[in-house]
Amino acid sequence: MKDEASFITDVNKKLDPFIKKAINDKIFPGAAVGISIHDGIKKNIFTGAWGYSSLLPQQKKIKKEVMFDLASLTKPLATTLAILCLIQEKKLDLDFPLSSLLRQEIPSDKKDIRLRHLLNHCSGLAAYHPFYENLILIEENERRKSTLLHSILQDTLIYPIGGKALYSDLGFILLGMIVEIQSGQPLDIYVKNRVMAPLMLAEKIIFNPLQKNIKEFAATQDCPWRKKILAGEVDDENTYAVGGVSGQAGLFAAVDDVLSLTSFLLDVWHYQASHPYFSKEILKEFFKRQKMVADSTWGLGFDTPSEIGSAAGRFLSRESVGHLGFTGTSFWIDPKRGLVIVLLTNRIHPSRENNKIRAFRPLFHEYVIEAL
Repeated sequence: MKDEASFITDVNKKLDPFIKKAINDKIFPGAAVGISIHDGIKKNIFTGAWGYSSLLPQQKKIKKEVMFDLASLTKPLATTLAILCLIQEKKLDLDFPLSSLLRQEIPSDKKDIRLRHLLNHCSGLAAYHPFYENLILIEENERRKSTLLHSILQDTLIYPIGGKALYSDLGFILLGMIVEIQSGQPLDIYVKNRVMAPLMLAEKIIFNPLQKNIKEFAATQDCPWRKKILAGEVDDENTYAVGGVSGQAGLFAAVDDVLSLTSFLLDVWHYQASHPYFSKEILKEFFKRQKMVADSTWGLGFDTPSEIGSAAGRFLSRESVGHLGFTGTSFWIDPKRGLVIVLLTNRIHPSRENNKIRAFRPLFHEYVIEAL
């Protein structure tokens, strides 16, 4: 393995024209990239940033310290890891039914939903509903949350439990509520103290960063109903409506810290690190592609590369795990290569209509692997 200085220089030299071209092609205004290679003894790490953290209301050059709205990376990096901690505490089990998880009466069509169904995106719940349209009319935040829970529980299942894999924000909103009910703490506090604090990330991978006097953000959309460019305020409307914290979105972080957390998970995978509040064995079980639904790529809270058309590209191993975020974020962890790749962008700034990143993501991952 190269010495660290040579590694950083070489990676930057290869990535620089590739990312700059993407910015010129308006795939995103700005991007931060994190790469970590582990060989069992040594680790080489690269992080870099290109382009602009915002174009409107003014153009602003990106800094590596800029915090990104991680969007659905919240699902694996906060909610799923919190679930792992609660399983370790023996407060949860993958086969607990919804009535035990939420500690209330459950509609008959949802009584057989288990924790593992929610984590594997095969609960039968819909992908999304714009519940925020009604929630923002309610003044008290706690009433909003209880109304959201009621709305999801009353929503009609769109297929039988365990019958199909469908990526569901609603399922992960429930998982965030389950963490709160079972831990007795707000989701953001439990994640901070249990998941992040042992890794020295408690003040670095966070919800509601505007409350912590942080000022450097990658801007997201020009929101039509909030009537402003969002920066440091969660883009996802349902999450915003319940105070910026939910099981499906709300997490913010800079590239160095996302790389630190995901590289730690790779070290746990290889039994080179451990977390005080969840075991290596249960984490590795969550990483495995489950066989609950035919042709599903999902593990438990983590995705794996699909055979054709994967956002991870063609070269990551089948054992890899990762996740995508709506705002233009992603991470992939490849245990065979000892490789972690983090891509954070503000592709929805200033408009959500920019979907060029779909074609870019697989090319990016292939380019990184070829360059390395």
